Amino acid sequence: MKRQNYISWDEYFMGISLLSAQRSKDSNTQVGACIVSEENKILSVGYNGMPTGCADDDMPWDRDGAFLDTKYPFVCHAELNAILNRSSGSLKNARIYVSLFPCNECAKAIIQSGIKEVVYWENKYADTDATKASMKMFGLAGVKLRQYIPTGREITIRL
Repeated sequence: MKRQNYISWDEYFMGISLLSAQRSKDSNTQVGACIVSEENKILSVGYNGMPTGCADDDMPWDRDGAFLDTKYPFVCHAELNAILNRSSGSLKNARIYVSLFPCNECAKAIIQSGIKEVVYWENKYADTDATKASMKMFGLAGVKLRQYIPTGREITIRL
């Protein structure tokens, strides 16, 4: 008899997204992303962090202050990293699982890469103009949006 209590595809891929977020060095916000094909194969993963070659210890991580003294002009978001981390092939018709609803800049990259569905954990910035712009672009481009509904299943990873 086949095992019955295995995790669903959504649980699996959102779990990969949440685990990837734990690689982020950002002390305030950790975001992960997992891109999968129509055949449920992982194409790429990413998390929010500084660009390759920019040492984390030499970069600002503050949220407040002069623009160039904050993380905002420098950090690559998880979605963009996952798109750029793809080693070959197309992302056309793929799904992206993200722990935080994409900002407008990531929405543009998602749309341009051909991803057709965004599955997100939370949308804590729903009232911001950036998120409203994302929603508008996703709607116009026909990108499906779906909030992940946690099942309450608990999985422990011991390292």
